Amino acid sequence: MRTRPNRHPEKKNGYIKWIIGTGLGLTMACVALWISLHDWDIEKSMAALTSTTIEETSDDNMEPAEELPEDTETPEKKDSEEPEKEGTGTENVPDATVYPTGDTLPEEPTVIDGVLLANKQHPLPASYEPGEDPEARTAFETMRTDALKEGIDLVAFSTYRGFARQKELYTGYVARDGQEAADRYSARPGFSEHQTGLAFDIGEAGQEQHWASASFGDTEGGKWLRNHAHQYGFILRYPEGAESITGYMHESWHFRYVGKEIAEEIHEKEITLEEYLQLH
Repeated sequence: MRTRPNRHPEKKNGYIKWIIGTGLGLTMACVALWISLHDWDIEKSMAALTSTTIEETSDDNMEPAEELPEDTETPEKKDSEEPEKEGTGTENVPDATVYPTGDTLPEEPTVIDGVLLANKQHPLPASYEPGEDPEARTAFETMRTDALKEGIDLVAFSTYRGFARQKELYTGYVARDGQEAADRYSARPGFSEHQTGLAFDIGEAGQEQHWASASFGDTEGGKWLRNHAHQYGFILRYPEGAESITGYMHESWHFRYVGKEIAEEIHEKEITLEEYLQLH
């Protein structure tokens, strides 16, 4: 079957163009009308979009922005911590186990509340030579007499030692054990409590193997002294577990005369001489 040719192609094309043009015109008119009704502006919209983005970004950075610099945080932390330190009363307390730097000894001994003190922070003059204290000797003899009634024969095997003798002993201990070890159990010359004439190293007759030994504390004589020495004015000068306060390791045989009243209080409170004098 033959197809009939289109005799008027130009009329058809013109009709299509008219439709497209009319449609485009109507579309633009609608857009113009929408713009006029909504007051739409590209720049305003972009600005609004940018503002929203900035606000969202600043929220992410909010926490770091509030952090204070280190140099402003440090004083605030110190201010908040200082009241606690002030309440401890130990911020100026020196390390009891460490000797002060330098070899200079004082011209006068240290006396606190009537108590003569000798430790690693309070040395004695090299020329201080009081000898054995008579009152302390009398108190020991009374104590020994009472102990004998219970079958315990106490012996004061070492009391007063002068500066020169202490230097000789200390030098020997350092040569044998080294300075670090010697400093734990032997005082340097000028720092020994034996130089005060008030320190008594006590043992028991017949128990010499325990003299100047921690094992003396387990003997009958050591137990008796621990329970009764304070009644005669003596204190166990270096109790167990108090090295950080007294400066020396535990010595079950080393007793110091301080008088009955002070000895009674120290024994009752179970404190050291340094604590009694409020040095710790």
